[in-house]
Amino acid sequence: MARGRKALRLLAALCMPLFAWSMPARAEAKPADVDASRQILVLLREGPSHYRPDADYAGSYGDTMTRGARNRIGHRIAHDYGLRMVGDWPMPLLGLDCFIMTVPEGRTTEEAAAQVSHDPGVAWSEPMHFYRTQGQARKPAKKVSYNDPLFPAEPAAQQWHLASLHEMATGRGVTVAVIDTRIDEHQPDLLGQVKLSEDFADGHPSPPELHGTAVAGIIAAKGNNGVGIVGVAPDAHLMGLRACWQLPGAGGSVCDSLSLAKALHFAIEHRVQIINLSLSGPADPLLGKLIDIGLERGAQVVAAYDPGLPGGGFPASHPGVIPVAEESVAALPAGVYSAPGRDIPTTEPGGRWYLVDGSSYAAAHVSGLLALLRERRASAGGALSLVSARPGGGTIDAWASLLRAAKPCEADCARPIPANMHL
Repeated sequence: MARGRKALRLLAALCMPLFAWSMPARAEAKPADVDASRQILVLLREGPSHYRPDADYAGSYGDTMTRGARNRIGHRIAHDYGLRMVGDWPMPLLGLDCFIMTVPEGRTTEEAAAQVSHDPGVAWSEPMHFYRTQGQARKPAKKVSYNDPLFPAEPAAQQWHLASLHEMATGRGVTVAVIDTRIDEHQPDLLGQVKLSEDFADGHPSPPELHGTAVAGIIAAKGNNGVGIVGVAPDAHLMGLRACWQLPGAGGSVCDSLSLAKALHFAIEHRVQIINLSLSGPADPLLGKLIDIGLERGAQVVAAYDPGLPGGGFPASHPGVIPVAEESVAALPAGVYSAPGRDIPTTEPGGRWYLVDGSSYAAAHVSGLLALLRERRASAGGALSLVSARPGGGTIDAWASLLRAAKPCEADCARPIPANMHL
């Protein structure tokens, strides 16, 4: 009889959700009518005896008693500060548990986060931040036919001599995480290019969306398939991590700090080499810490530069991130790169192609170029760095960058492309 009760207890423990208060292993999907702008993130530090660096993404670390203690602390904090618990998300890479709480009307999220941050049980608290993608769709000219090969119309085909670059590298063996809106994996130019997809935009279900599909096409659209465009790195693998959602009408796309944190955590745990963040918003300590871990593990993070925000916005302003603006942005500060970002033909959901503008798409070009550099460095042992018009910024010289990755070199990497080189 005792053995039977023990077996039942073991079965119950195995079937118990990650956190005891009716939450599944991942945070419960938020209803579409939840106002995330009224939410704050409360970060509780995990005790060192229970932290396992090798924990899986669902965050299955700690025992039942530890989980119960964390939940009690979270509920106590919500009660003491007049907040409503919404959900949680474990972040073992940081040794933290992230609790999501709603702030009632009459108080700002900044005030509530500051109050909660002083609680002895809290590592820190921050308002939910939001980020906007940095690109706009353009109506195609009437002469453009989506059924014709569009490679000659790609600015990078001429400016970056893509055909010649692809004689040296195509991004084979490199994975690029696209943290964005949902990618249309069935778009003809993207069939088989997206090797893994995850959706972290809880409460915002959607069919394939414009921005993520456009960014994915610029990075890794298939070559030699007789339709559409050719990506900068057509043999790279894409990891589609949906953390943003498309707004109705012409409202663009938006993400929040929690959805971005989930996607970043996933990408870092899966050891992706390149993380594309074609978006911009306010500085965020949680996202900054995750980016730092990714950089320490050897990932390269590329972000869209927004001239309308201080420092170009976050994450472009974060140390170690590669900030990229489209080439028409004037007077770029030191450290900011420029790449093609105007009149860019790219993939659209539903088997179509269209023209786009914006730093989102300039960043996608650089993520693709880095995939080429990664492939060349793996085979030749050269330097993994961008060569540009001025040290650490300016217009990118894609050919010189790939030469440097292909072999150790100094000044000869900056030589102009021979006039007789074919395109």
